[in-house]
Amino acid sequence: MFERPATGERAVLVRIGVGIRATPEDLEEFQALASAAGAVPVASVGGYRSRPDPRFFLGSGKAEEVRDIAKSHDADVVLVDHPLSPSQERNLEELTGKRVLDRNGLILDIFAQRARTFEGKLQVELAQLKHIQTRLVRGWTHLERQKGGIGLRGPGETQLETDRRLIAKRIKTLQGRIEKIGRQRETGRQVRKEVPVPTVAIVGYTNAGKSTLFNRLTGAQTFVADQLFATLDPTVRRLALPRAQTVALADTVGFIRDLPHELVAAFRSTLQEARDSALLLHVVDVSDPEHAQRITQVNDVLETIGAGDLPQVEVYNKIDRTGLEARVERGSGQVAGKAWVSAALGTGLDALAGLLEGILFPDIGHHRLAIELRAAGVRSQLYERKLVRSEAVRDDGSWLIEADLSGSQLQELLRKPGVAVEPRPARAKPRVKSRVKSRPKAKPPCVPGRAFLQSGRSRRRAQG
Repeated sequence: MFERPATGERAVLVRIGVGIRATPEDLEEFQALASAAGAVPVASVGGYRSRPDPRFFLGSGKAEEVRDIAKSHDADVVLVDHPLSPSQERNLEELTGKRVLDRNGLILDIFAQRARTFEGKLQVELAQLKHIQTRLVRGWTHLERQKGGIGLRGPGETQLETDRRLIAKRIKTLQGRIEKIGRQRETGRQVRKEVPVPTVAIVGYTNAGKSTLFNRLTGAQTFVADQLFATLDPTVRRLALPRAQTVALADTVGFIRDLPHELVAAFRSTLQEARDSALLLHVVDVSDPEHAQRITQVNDVLETIGAGDLPQVEVYNKIDRTGLEARVERGSGQVAGKAWVSAALGTGLDALAGLLEGILFPDIGHHRLAIELRAAGVRSQLYERKLVRSEAVRDDGSWLIEADLSGSQLQELLRKPGVAVEPRPARAKPRVKSRVKSRPKAKPPCVPGRAFLQSGRSRRRAQG
């Protein structure tokens, strides 16, 4: 039986177009994935097939070509940019004499290297175990527990069955721990929902500049590198907008085409930040010639995790590489707006923040609040969020505060005891002198049978 080598640095890359020709951009991305995993590509093999070969996926002739190239370059591992079935992976290993790793296994290996938090490590381990559960090879027959001979015959447990049982037990344990962490995350999200602070999640294709944009906007110090999946564990920070409004900004893991289903299932609790957000910042590398396809691929992943219907702001990053000007556009429907920025240089970020505030807080107004002493916590909250314009202390010790609040924020504050809206004092209207001359009053008509006040001469004339 073939024994897998312990090392795996020198790699032969295999990229076959199935039903469609492989593009150079796809090969470059696969090379970047291999480099991110720590491999050193020494050769690459391309080709085209109308349908996958059931035995080798590549076809027998192409598989023999890979074997010869791997031998001539003294390669340690063969990386295939396609999901392989367990039998196809095993057949290629037997033919080439090298370790074979498909696209899903390569991405899982990268995630295992980048996971830093306890939750991230558990999720990656769970995804890896589900991936190798169907790839157990019966390669250690000397460790079988079945034995022959008098008194030793009977049903036993093979090493393969033992491995499957141990993996299934470990998967059940990991699922329980991840569910517990998921409940803790849900508690934190419910606490944030009690305070009217919306969440904005940064999503996008891997290596589009999401973490750089996150650091520029929030002042955080998350890890940034020009490589795929540089950020794995999610980070949440507060972001102050121009008119003193505050949002929670979440940096999530980058997406990629053909993202393994094991990862989508394992990171479901982490991706909950994106599903529960009020707005998505879809970061796009505008310098990538395939950025239109990247947008479609990210939207497909969002549909998979249940966030496809959330409004988005498409942020076209890296305009410093293309010569485009920084600007923003207000949209409608699912794409609520577009922004052209350079996160590396900080260009256009102020306009982006103003666009976010206009979308999330369209009804911001200037309000006067009367806050009693028992609601002193509300006053502290307003100052903490930098919403106060001015303040006046009344004779009884209460406060009259003027603040910029959205409609939802105002309703949230009015539900608390001791907070009321103070009406604005009415302004006295200035008196304006009329320039129109008053008309003389008309004399009442003489009506027979009615007495009128008349002068003496008029009475004598009327009498006689």
